Amino acid sequence: MIRPRTVLLLGLSQLFCWGLFYYLIGGFGEAMAASLGWSDALVQGGFSAALLVMGLISGLVGRLIDRHGGRPVMVAGSLLGSVGCLGLAFAETVVPYYAAWIVLGVAMRCTLYDAAFAALARIGGTEARRPMAQITLLGGLASTAFWPLGHLLAEHFGWRGALVAYAALALLTLPFHLAIPATRHGPAAAASQRPQDSPPETRPRLAAAVLYALIVAVTSFLNSAMAAHMIGLMAGLGLAAGTAVTLSSLRGIGQSSARLGEVLFGRRLHPLSLNLLALTILPLGFAAGLAAGGLAAGGLMAGGFVTAAAAFALLYGAGNGLSTITRGTLPLVLFDHRTYGALVGRLLAPSFLASAAAPVAYALVIERWGAHGGLVLSLAAALLLLAAGAVLKLAYGRQASGAS
Repeated sequence: MIRPRTVLLLGLSQLFCWGLFYYLIGGFGEAMAASLGWSDALVQGGFSAALLVMGLISGLVGRLIDRHGGRPVMVAGSLLGSVGCLGLAFAETVVPYYAAWIVLGVAMRCTLYDAAFAALARIGGTEARRPMAQITLLGGLASTAFWPLGHLLAEHFGWRGALVAYAALALLTLPFHLAIPATRHGPAAAASQRPQDSPPETRPRLAAAVLYALIVAVTSFLNSAMAAHMIGLMAGLGLAAGTAVTLSSLRGIGQSSARLGEVLFGRRLHPLSLNLLALTILPLGFAAGLAAGGLAAGGLMAGGFVTAAAAFALLYGAGNGLSTITRGTLPLVLFDHRTYGALVGRLLAPSFLASAAAPVAYALVIERWGAHGGLVLSLAAALLLLAAGAVLKLAYGRQASGAS
């Protein structure tokens, strides 16, 4: 059984770790480039290196959590995250800058949702679905909390001083991770579960694995791109810097609102159906962003433009927020939860590689075609996701419907 205290502490962990590590580049990337005299692509390349490291060690981290539990892995992630932030704060040249991001890549793989989901699956087995959704409620507010906080700290202390503060805040996550139980979901609990909670063994696993890996890879591509460039995209549409930060932060409101709706009303909604809903919302968000760009190009920078830009952030946040939940819950109905960490760790590896490519790819696209080009690329990726989600639902919805 997963205790409410464990869920709360892991939720707080996700709020801090996503805000301090993953959303760092979105808040400080432009200031870093200006201060260091580097190109945006070179600065974003550090974040890409971190995501590449996450992919390379994904399977290993999953196996370690299966074997030893989430506590030692996530505690190590907290310590490494603090070291990585300090490394960035004092970096003057490319080598130490990229070295700090490599450390942060290890920290992120050890602390973010995938590690927390694996820890919960180890503790609760198939009963982990609700706790997985619940911990994302606080995690979804990370950009809303830390982009404005980082902006405020950088205004007063510079981006280097802000990162020293981030290093101190990373240490505050240690008690959250030390409280993770070392227990494992036992044979007795597994034997008592309803037969329909276990995925049918006759289901073709390879097709499910490929579709799941594709969906997670493309959503991760978009997530890292928006983490690095959403504020820049908003500014590219014609918003002032402060307004761009404020509207971009609505992404977190969209994420947590959608996740709250799932926690309150989605108990009977199967993960495959929830996944399709999430992937339907994503293209609507990018279409709203393109509409905002069209209004700006037409000189209509009044209420309609701001509304469309806000809808972009909210809808993207809602779709991404729900897809984060299904990233953790789909394997519970498609695969064997007893090997959750190791199996999902392998399937997630391509997603980290896609994430690694996204910040630099978007930097190059935006440099050549502006914010409009970045939004067109995003919409195309979102439509691919929708098609993959529909195929997954059609192929597996009938067999898995009994588990809803």
